[in-house]
Amino acid sequence: MQHVLDLLIYGLTTSSATWIGLVFVFGLMIGSFLNVVIHRVPIMLDREWKDQARQILTDDKDPQLKPDAQPNSQSQYNLFVPRSACPKCGALITASQNIPVISYLFLKGKCAKCGTKISPRYPVVELATAVLSAAVAWKFGFHWYAGAALLLTWFLVALTVIDFDTQLLPDNMTLPLVWIGLVISLAPADPRIGLPVDAHSSIIGAVAGYLSLWSVYWAFKLFTGKEGMGYGDFKLFAALGAWLGWKMLPLIILLSAFTGAAVGIALIVVRGRDRNIPIPFGPYLAAAGWIALMWGDQIIGTYLHMSGFGPRM
Repeated sequence: MQHVLDLLIYGLTTSSATWIGLVFVFGLMIGSFLNVVIHRVPIMLDREWKDQARQILTDDKDPQLKPDAQPNSQSQYNLFVPRSACPKCGALITASQNIPVISYLFLKGKCAKCGTKISPRYPVVELATAVLSAAVAWKFGFHWYAGAALLLTWFLVALTVIDFDTQLLPDNMTLPLVWIGLVISLAPADPRIGLPVDAHSSIIGAVAGYLSLWSVYWAFKLFTGKEGMGYGDFKLFAALGAWLGWKMLPLIILLSAFTGAAVGIALIVVRGRDRNIPIPFGPYLAAAGWIALMWGDQIIGTYLHMSGFGPRM
């Protein structure tokens, strides 16, 4: 067994194609799990909020009104229970029907029992997660920080789709991301990749990321009386600051603001979207953060060189 393990490690360290291919396949499986996270986390939060509301509003002297007497609280529901099933006929999804991308193509995008159409978003999330994961493996190689960057990538994928669906960035995902980034900053940086950032830069990045958007939020609200973004955006920006350091924050906010403005204008012009309908900002922060993770130093270096502030050749 040890011999096989040694051969596997040797193959991963000497062949980048093997490493990237393995991460791509693993990314497909992670993408399948992220589909569960994307679907269930908002439902879990909704149940939790309703239970908390019942605890506040119900009379404890009446056992019929206690939160644990509600059917919504009795049924166990988390990322693993109950098993995934067709939302229409309730048929359980078997292991052979849950192979990332392949099962969707084999079933022609329909439930095997009742023929109900399955959203194409499921294989899209799986494939996108695999492609992004493979890009991370290519960028960082067979290195411990590649594992950290993969974790950040998977969080960002899930948060992006959840925010698109619900305009929520759950605390139980953004706050752990902040703490993980701070802890990773305690590890020594590898000069070959320049990461992770040092703890000083990480702490300032987390604080500056949160306070900067918090300040924009309150300034916008004072001038317009409207809320321009949610608190989840502050926490996601703080997480990106903790992971990538304060120096990346201007790049991330510029990329996300430009992309968000372009998409918003396009939706208003092309689809006639009401400009008063809020557009989630989290997906653009997540995309900009991932770009900064991959090519942030190169982008900043190119900009400084073109503007005349960088080192002269």
